[in-house]
Amino acid sequence: MNDFDMLVIGSGPGGQKAAIAAAKLGRRVAVVDRTEMVGGVSLHTGTIPSKTLREAVLYLTGLTQRDLYGQSYRLKEEITVADLTARTRHVVGREVDVVRSQLSRNRVALFPGTGRFVDDHTVAVTDATGHEQLLTARHIVIATGTRPARPASVAFDERTIMDSDSVLNMERVPRSMVIVGAGVIGIEYASMFAALGSKVTVVEQREGMLDFCDVEIVEALRYRLRDLAVTFRFGETVAAVERHPRGALTILESGKKIPADAVMYSAGRQGLTDGLDLAKAGLTADRRGRIAVDEHYRTAVPHIYAVGDVIGFPALAATSMEQGRNAAYHACQEPVNPIHDLQPIGIYSIPEISFIGRTEDQLTEQKVPFEVGVSRYRELARGQIVGDAHGMLKLLVSPEDRRLLGVHCFGTGATELIHIGQAVMGCGGTVDYLVDAVFNYPTFAESYKVAALDATNKMREVDHLRD
Repeated sequence: MNDFDMLVIGSGPGGQKAAIAAAKLGRRVAVVDRTEMVGGVSLHTGTIPSKTLREAVLYLTGLTQRDLYGQSYRLKEEITVADLTARTRHVVGREVDVVRSQLSRNRVALFPGTGRFVDDHTVAVTDATGHEQLLTARHIVIATGTRPARPASVAFDERTIMDSDSVLNMERVPRSMVIVGAGVIGIEYASMFAALGSKVTVVEQREGMLDFCDVEIVEALRYRLRDLAVTFRFGETVAAVERHPRGALTILESGKKIPADAVMYSAGRQGLTDGLDLAKAGLTADRRGRIAVDEHYRTAVPHIYAVGDVIGFPALAATSMEQGRNAAYHACQEPVNPIHDLQPIGIYSIPEISFIGRTEDQLTEQKVPFEVGVSRYRELARGQIVGDAHGMLKLLVSPEDRRLLGVHCFGTGATELIHIGQAVMGCGGTVDYLVDAVFNYPTFAESYKVAALDATNKMREVDHLRD
């Protein structure tokens, strides 16, 4: 029997940060995870490999350089899966080493295997050989993450019909592809395969995509994807997928038939809780495998916490890390500030999207007055230098107190650029700070000053009319 102050089930971003935070507070901590999954889904099949794949695609296709060197420009004519996965394997391997090193340096015990509850303080860990040992802990953190949801009616074979995990193991780049689902993951992969030259069709039962984003930004992305020959089938539902020797046939309920080399399902995620024996700990999960928690990430059993994707929205690596730390601090009775309401969202499509705060539609619905300031990359020297003529930054500004209500960015470096807006909003800054600030030139950061000037000029016009 092993006694710990904290036992963490899962070593992804949330679990890892919870374990290290507790260890740094002097607690005796253990982590349970399969040997081949140290670092979690995020590291092996999610965030890290997909974003590394995106970088490989951008580099090998030369896509971002075509405005400068012509539409036929490519760094490599025939791009193979081996070309793409070589970089992914290297990055994943290095990141696994980093995670193992961090756990080791902080004296966190790592138990290889899968965990299940025996009671609310005891977890049975089964290793790859089937050997089982019992671990007890004063506090337990569930950080098991999620897996892709798979419709029971679809015969996945990991080669022709895949989900967002198995797509990373493709044998060759498909000439044509159907992607079912226009959520974040579906759109990210649609843009990657379109950049590789695959003829991509996106099928989505809703009437649009990324409906939580700014409408103008989404429209800009849709235009760019259509430019890469992506076809969208909105308001359509897949009735069946037939596997054939030379590919797959996707049949829609409307009667349309779409032939393709491969089909990828991106139909949401399912919490990895079915093997935990939650009932023995006095817990339950909803039909999507998610566990309900309070503001401190405590479950219905106060000494058991849950963090990361397994608790649902926003299901981002960045927020999972903060949830893990907060849960650990609360369990260790350490004072901790709640996670800030202002959290950036990043979508690694090609080009990328990132935003923080409210959208135009939300502000209009809430009857909150706002002014819009826009900066377009094509008007920035940096945009011309890197060859991005399509990107844009949009500021939503309150004309009453001049504070930023939302920042929306589309284009090269959007997920990095958003943090300037986050810092200004988080500190309660106004648009005037951006107007008066001096930015390095030429940079994309300069877009904040251009957009701020645009917004303040519009507000000045209103004020002049009233004078």
